[in-house]
Amino acid sequence: MSRELEHLSRKVIAGSMSRRDFLGRASALGISAAFAGTLLSNAAHAQTPNRSGTIKVGIQGGASTDSLDPALAANATASQVIRLWGEPLVELAFEGGLQNRVAEEYSASDDARIWTFKIRSGIEFSNGKTVTAQDVLDTFDRHAGEDTKSGALGIMRGIKDMKADGDKFVVELETPNADLPYLMADYHLIIQPGGGKDDPAAAIGTGPYMIETSEMGVRFVGKKNPNHWDPEMGYADSVELVVINDDTARVAALQSGQVHMINRVPPKVAGLVSRAPGVEVRSTSGPGHYVFIMHCNTAPFDNNDLRLALKYAMNREEMVEKILFGYGSIGNDTPINGSYPLFSGDIEQRHYDPEKAAFHFKKSGHDGPVLLRTSDNSFPGAPDAAALFQESASKAGIQLEIKREPNDGYWSEVWNAQPFCTSYWGGRPTQDQMFSTAYLSSADWNDTRFFNDGFDKMLLAARAELDNDKRKAIYRDMSVLLRDEGGLICPMFNDFIDATSDKVTGWQEINGGFDLMNFYAPMKMWLAT
Repeated sequence: MSRELEHLSRKVIAGSMSRRDFLGRASALGISAAFAGTLLSNAAHAQTPNRSGTIKVGIQGGASTDSLDPALAANATASQVIRLWGEPLVELAFEGGLQNRVAEEYSASDDARIWTFKIRSGIEFSNGKTVTAQDVLDTFDRHAGEDTKSGALGIMRGIKDMKADGDKFVVELETPNADLPYLMADYHLIIQPGGGKDDPAAAIGTGPYMIETSEMGVRFVGKKNPNHWDPEMGYADSVELVVINDDTARVAALQSGQVHMINRVPPKVAGLVSRAPGVEVRSTSGPGHYVFIMHCNTAPFDNNDLRLALKYAMNREEMVEKILFGYGSIGNDTPINGSYPLFSGDIEQRHYDPEKAAFHFKKSGHDGPVLLRTSDNSFPGAPDAAALFQESASKAGIQLEIKREPNDGYWSEVWNAQPFCTSYWGGRPTQDQMFSTAYLSSADWNDTRFFNDGFDKMLLAARAELDNDKRKAIYRDMSVLLRDEGGLICPMFNDFIDATSDKVTGWQEINGGFDLMNFYAPMKMWLAT
C-alpha cells in the first residue's frame, strides 16, 4: 500500500474520513474500487486502535530544573510533555508539509506579509474553556514580551503587529515571509488560555492528555483529556513518561518490559538492540545535529582564529564512524543539511586538517588549554566524542581540557551559560526557523553568541524574497558565513534512533521531525491486543 493510502486508511479507521471519500481518493491515485476496498479491510483488521490502557515511555533529557512552561522547553523530555497536553496553531504533517491543529485554515496576502489563521470552531482547552482568537493573541504576546525567556523569541522578533479579529488571528510581519506557517509550528508556541499569562506552567491546553503527575526530572503521568477534539490521537487511557537519562538503563527498561518505547537509542548499541526479541529499532534521518558550541563574544572564543583552529582540529569522519556508527552523516559547521528544502550541496566540505588547525591556533595567540564541558545528557556519546576531539586536537598542538558535568542541570547551568560545551539541536523545518531560533542576533537561544549584522540582514532579505532560487542563494551565503565565522562546530547530523516493543503498534514514518515520531508516538500509537 502506498504511503498516502496508508495515511488515508488510518483516517477512515479513526473516523475522521468516510469510506466513500477514501475510495474516491484511491480512484484518483489509479487504484480500483475493489482493490482499495480490500486494502481498507486489511488495514482495518491490522490497524484498529485499542483505546485503553497505559503507554509507558522511557525518555532521555529531563532534569529537575525543567518547567511545564512551554516557553522554557529546552530538551526532549520537556518537548514530549508539551505534546501530551498542548498544541500549536499548525504542526508538521507526517507525509510532509503542514497539518492544521488549533488553526483549521490559514491564508496570506499576495506579498506574504499579512497572514490570517482561522481558529478551529468549537475546540476546547482541557479545562472546558472554548479556545478563542484572543487566547492565541495572548499566547503570542507572552512569547514576545520584553522579559520573555521564550525559545521562540527569534521568531517573534519578525512580527510587526498581531490582532484578534472574531475567530481569526492576524499577523502582520515586518517583512514578507513565505515560511511563516512553518514558524508557527514551533513547539514553544503552544496555545494556552489567556496566553498562559496567569500561570504559564499550568499545563492547560488542547492536547489529548491532562498532566496528573509532574515530578521534574523523574516522572510524568497524563490522563485522557475528555475535551480533546481529534479522534486520531490519544488512544491510551493514560501515558506515563519516566525520565531515564542513563543510556544503559533506558535500553534495559525497554528490553525488560518496564516501558513500551524509548528515545535516543545509543548508536553503538542500536544493532544489538534491534536483535532483541520483541523490540524494533526505528531510525529516522533529518535535521538533528550534535554540536560543540563556542560563545563568539567570550574569551578566548572571541578570536575567530581560535574558532577556526578548533574547527580544523575536529575529525568529522571519525566522529560519524565511532559516535554515530553509521546512523547519521558528516557535518560542515552549519546547522543546515540536505533535509532542508532550499539546501545548497555545493559548499566546500571542511575536513580534519592538523596543519591548518596549528596555523590558526598560533595566529590566535592563545596559550594554554581550552576547557570543554560535556555530559551524557547533551547527546548520546558526548563524553566519548569529547575524548576523540581531545585526541585529534592534540595532533595540532591544541590541548583540550575536558570537564564532565552532571546530567541533572546541564540544560540550565551549562548549555547557553558556559562558553564551550557539547550540545544538540533537533533542527527545524525550514532554514528561516533554524536561523531565527539560534543565530539571529536577537534570538534568546543564540547559544553561540553569534552577533553579525550582515547575517541578520541576509535573513531578512531571504524572508522577503519569494523567488526560491534567489532565497536558496541567500541561505547558501548565510551557511558559508556561519561556517567560517560562527561559533558552531557541527561534526555530524544524527539520525533519530528510537525503539518500541511489540506491546504497542501504530508506528508511522515521518518526513522530518524529532524523536519518537516528532514526540507524537505515545499519542499516535496504541497497546497491541
